Parts: sequence; structure tokens; C-alpha cells
Amino acid sequence: MTIKSLMVAVVLSSASAMAWAETASIQLRSFVKNVQAATGEFSQQVFGAQGEPQATQDGEFAFHRQGQFRWEVLRPYEQLVLSDGQFVYQYDPDLMQVTQRGVDDAIGTSPAAILFGSRRIDDAFNLTDLADRDGMQWLRAQPRTSDAGFEYVDIGFKDNLPAKLELRDTFGQTTRISLKTLQQQENIAAERFHFEVPAGVDLVRMP
Repeated sequence: MTIKSLMVAVVLSSASAMAWAETASIQLRSFVKNVQAATGEFSQQVFGAQGEPQATQDGEFAFHRQGQFRWEVLRPYEQLVLSDGQFVYQYDPDLMQVTQRGVDDAIGTSPAAILFGSRRIDDAFNLTDLADRDGMQWLRAQPRTSDAGFEYVDIGFKDNLPAKLELRDTFGQTTRISLKTLQQQENIAAERFHFEVPAGVDLVRMP
């Protein structure tokens, strides 16, 4: 999964609960305002333009709302996307390569900017509330720019926390992400967001 795609963790108990639940856009704004740091686990799967599934990936994530986040795929292979607030690194151990981008260029109008960023959401995205489904309240975020690398991302909220994301990229692929065990944190150790290029690994600096 590319940085742009990335940045490109359940159900309500009854129909009556659905009736009083806040809209997804209200829950998103509450999440951005009130949750400054969190950790959790995720699973993600990419579906091709014809709906053909690829292997499911599982991993862990952490973020601190200063533009810092860690998105680490652990299975079936390892891959890391990490932002230290200044640069975003994408590390692929199998390729022995790290790409480095400026955080504004890498995150910009990506899904990561919605969940992990600190800028005003409405400056970069058009938000539209969708119909409830799967026991969650949903919204669609569409980037205001044409070079975001994806068409839209649908986000499902449960109890004021994001639970599912469905991202449609410009190639017609859909990435479905489930966020699990998302826990708000008072603070996260700075070293979680520090990256050093391993010995023998190529560093590619992107504009």
C-alpha cells in the first residue's frame, strides 16, 4: 500500500441506538478535536478494479496529532510507513529500500491527513454524510485537489471512533481497512516516531 493510498482501527446494539447516534461528520470532528494520540491494530485488504481480492495485511498503528504516525504491517510481510512530523518514510525490508518525502507533500490530502493530521479537515476535503450501515455511521471524504491519488475514502464511525475505512483510488482499486482495539493515549514515547535508516538499506529522497 503506497503512502498516498494510505494516507490515503462493532455494531450498535439496536435500531433505536442508531436513531440517536451522531452523524459521522460530527463524530469525525470530535475525534480530531479530542483524541490527540492513540494506538491500535489494523487489518487491510486491497480489491482490484474487478473486485479481485489480494492478501490481507495485519499490523499496528500509533499516532500523535503533531503530524506523527506509525503504520506498521507485520503480516504476511513487514512494511513500515512512519512520519516523524518532518518527513514520511516508507520502508520495505524485502527491497532493502527507504523512500523519504516531506510530510506536507506525503500527507497533504491523504486519508492520513483526516485521521492523524492537525489541519482543518474542511480545507482539504469535502465531507458528505452517508446512510448508516453495518451498525456504523458513515461519511465520504473527497479531496478538493485532483492530484491526491484517490477519488474518495468512506469512513465508518462507532461510538465517536473510526472503525472502518474504504478507499477508492484513481485506478479503480478499493482498500478496506478495519481499525481494531483503538485506544486513546495521553502520550506516546517519541522513539515510536523516530526512524533511522538501517545499515545497507538504500535511502531514496523524493521531491
